[in-house]
Amino acid sequence: MNKPVENQIVKNIPLWINGKPATASSTRLGEITNPATGAVTGRVPYCNQADVDGAVKAAQAAFPGWRDTPPLRRARILMRYRELIEAHRDELAALITAEHGKTLADAGGSVQRGLEVVEFAMGIPHLIKGEHSEDVGAGVDCHSLRQPLGVCAGITPFNFPAMVPLWMYPVAIACGNTFVLKPSEKVPSTAMRLAELFKEAGLPDGVFNVVHGDKQAVDAILNHPDIKAISFVGSTPIARYIYESCAKTGKRVQALGGAKNHAVVLPDMNSAADLDFVADSLIGAGYGSAGERCMAISAVVAVGDIGDALVAKVKEKASVLKIGPGDAKVGGKEMDMGPLVTQAHRDKVAGYVDKGVAEGATLALDGRTFKAEKGFFLGASLFDHVKPGMSIYKDEIFGPVLSVVRVKTLDEAIALINANPYANGTAVFTRSGGAARKFEREIEVGMVGINVPIPVPIAFFSFGGWRSSLFGDTHVHGMEGVRFYTRAKVVSTRWPDANAVPTGLVMPTL
Repeated sequence: MNKPVENQIVKNIPLWINGKPATASSTRLGEITNPATGAVTGRVPYCNQADVDGAVKAAQAAFPGWRDTPPLRRARILMRYRELIEAHRDELAALITAEHGKTLADAGGSVQRGLEVVEFAMGIPHLIKGEHSEDVGAGVDCHSLRQPLGVCAGITPFNFPAMVPLWMYPVAIACGNTFVLKPSEKVPSTAMRLAELFKEAGLPDGVFNVVHGDKQAVDAILNHPDIKAISFVGSTPIARYIYESCAKTGKRVQALGGAKNHAVVLPDMNSAADLDFVADSLIGAGYGSAGERCMAISAVVAVGDIGDALVAKVKEKASVLKIGPGDAKVGGKEMDMGPLVTQAHRDKVAGYVDKGVAEGATLALDGRTFKAEKGFFLGASLFDHVKPGMSIYKDEIFGPVLSVVRVKTLDEAIALINANPYANGTAVFTRSGGAARKFEREIEVGMVGINVPIPVPIAFFSFGGWRSSLFGDTHVHGMEGVRFYTRAKVVSTRWPDANAVPTGLVMPTL
């Protein structure tokens, strides 16, 4: 049973403005819950226009000094920040588990993937180097610069409280910008701790700020005239809304939306060892983090006669997953899967299982049968013989539901995926180099794995999908992130010379 309310420790989350905790002027509050117990563990302010404006003003005031800080000195602060995040990795993982519900191992892994972006951003003196050409014309040299934009903002989802923010603000700040982060109101504590560690690393006050809230705070960010660029990760409808809103006001935007990621399994993966490998990969990609990943595999495309053996093997392995609180252990081993983030989301995912049954898919494994005394738990569900017109295939469920679609050929599998409105990530499992190369070349998806179920690029590449999975022209982190958070300037130089030929009144041709 849950503890009586009066015996629970309920923390109040502040804002982070100008290098220190700050009290919101807004009186609206949201509750933070522990998904494993359902208990309310904290309250977070839902910021209004004045709160966001205060954060932006602090960022504006800090921008000139930070812009003029040599990139090497910025890199040194990031180096210290990287050391602090590494030292506090377990603490950050525990905060993530307490508010999101994912297992400690999964939470720690997500911190590591965010940390890798900090490591990438530490190379900023090299990453923003321009180009130089001598004598492009008579006595004329030309060089390019990459300069920061000003105040940038990030709006991030609940499922990765550390990793997704770390995709954004380390690169933006390394480039010389200042930043306002609005993390998900469901999981605010990790962002606050990351802000404290950045201050400890030596980041000047006002360079990094954190506000909280719902749509009111989001709209205040979107409409603020002094925010130059906005990064977002979340659902496709909100990504589209953010993209369109920024287009109206001339802001730069990278808005990453939803996904329906497919994994294609070819018939040549039919040995016992290969089936085990594929099934383990699909279990991790489909049910890891309770399926609450934008890169989760939710649709498996079984090609040819591999379907029966594949479904049987996935069912066998999914049936014995250990499900429980993310910080619990059974027999000295951590849970495989924790709860979903809220009761409402748990019920929504269970509702999709109901729809799948009603629409005629074969329910090979029913996650609704898993029962817990408290918390927002749901077991792993597996559907077979799913058709493209069914809701469980068309919609991003964002939960532990795996759907198997059967097709006859690789060409049919590629056509199926390319027809999907989402195009975030995909994978193919095969021993055929020719089939893999065909898939890699013909698939119209932003991130592709060859026998890699979750092809999230390493930090010095860039993350992002195509079609309805991305609104904007650039992906996050990597060199696309550097280009997003800077703007190019080209300088042509000619110095006084007795032999210089004046340009006159005609178009100069150099």
